[in-house]
Amino acid sequence: MTCTWIKNPMAIWTGNDSDATNGIVIENSRIVQLVGKNSQPLCTVDTIVDASEHVVLPGLVNAHHHFYQTLTRAYPDALNKELFHWLKALYPVWAGLDEDMIRYSTQLACIELLLSGCTTASDHHYLIPRGLEHAIDIQVETSQKTGIRTVLTRGSMSLGEDQGGLPPRHTIQAEEQIIEDSLRLIKRYHQTEEGAMTQIALAPCSPFSVTTELMKETAAIAKAHNVMLHTHLCETQDEEAFCLDRFNLRPVDYLESVDWLHGNTWLAHGIHFNEEEIKRLGAAKVGVCHCPSSNMMLASGICKNLELEAAGAKVGLGVDGSASNDGSNMINELRMAAYIQRLRYGSSRVSHFDAFRWATIGSAQCLGRDDIGTIENGKMADIAMFKLDDIRFSGSHDPLAALVLCGAFRADKVMVHGQWRVDNGEVIGLEISELIHNHKQAAKRLASKMTSH
Repeated sequence: MTCTWIKNPMAIWTGNDSDATNGIVIENSRIVQLVGKNSQPLCTVDTIVDASEHVVLPGLVNAHHHFYQTLTRAYPDALNKELFHWLKALYPVWAGLDEDMIRYSTQLACIELLLSGCTTASDHHYLIPRGLEHAIDIQVETSQKTGIRTVLTRGSMSLGEDQGGLPPRHTIQAEEQIIEDSLRLIKRYHQTEEGAMTQIALAPCSPFSVTTELMKETAAIAKAHNVMLHTHLCETQDEEAFCLDRFNLRPVDYLESVDWLHGNTWLAHGIHFNEEEIKRLGAAKVGVCHCPSSNMMLASGICKNLELEAAGAKVGLGVDGSASNDGSNMINELRMAAYIQRLRYGSSRVSHFDAFRWATIGSAQCLGRDDIGTIENGKMADIAMFKLDDIRFSGSHDPLAALVLCGAFRADKVMVHGQWRVDNGEVIGLEISELIHNHKQAAKRLASKMTSH
């Protein structure tokens, strides 16, 4: 057993109002003691980490992302478009993805997230063109090497534009293939134990890109194997119109009709719900991942976080795709969430503590995890530590508020599962310039495929 004391933090937010004035004690992969004002560690300490210059948080949890989209940031043909037109511009580009592109985009997204204080990330990979059938396997292998905790979703698209859907036919898969691969991935990679580092969820992309039959079959598989369900829902009013036209149902009614309206489902975006739908989502304990930067960039709208939470829904936070953000910075997303929610509700009703909650406890609940998201005894040792020594923090007074309001951008230290992954603002054991070079070359090669096509 190794005992580490993260001692005397400048400020700490535990997520549960516990006294941790004198820090946190970690044994192996777990938090074993919160050291109060007049207390000392109960174990024999092997390592002391001086946190007197750090703001300490539970590791941030990113509940919705598309790692592969790091390859198409600020893509010219997709600029200044709203969701459906943006997707139609990018579907043909993404159809050119290959295994190396998945490898480098996954690695870069995971590293970027770690550097921003994120310790758990969910990725929604739904575009699997011919020749890329093992995309999720590559993501598992690559993300495990970075040391970040993941919930990787087996996304899918089966409804082509010739069938009334949005994606072009060469970007979709046969439903039998999707189901077979979903079962394979669950059996091979899904970890069920507490502290699981790799989990699999099932994630048909959206009502406008998969069939009703696939949604129902996926729900049945998820129930049989006790894995989570994820999809995009109510991101835009165009989607609402699509559901009314194709199914004669509003999106939440459609969700219920395919057996997705329950606590093992979490949704990305969830912007355009009416009052009655919010009550139903809350009663069913559905999770909703708020994606503020993406929603602003695509002008999709503002999630109704406070109404959803009041109704009983789980509300988390995600950076969404790096082609609609265009970044993978989780601590920056807290600032965006706090500000856009203030725009909806007023400054007195939304604080930095709300942003902390959405990005930790709320996101963990969305992913079906109760072993992460707070700093308390028995939880996994996922910790993010930030310094306030940059020029942007000069003159700030409240350290916790400053982290959000002054725009923290990079963590100084990050621990995942009791292991330090970031130290002095750098990822341990990584030559980041080599990664950036490889990633840039992959992005250029993807764009050149589209140009030659």
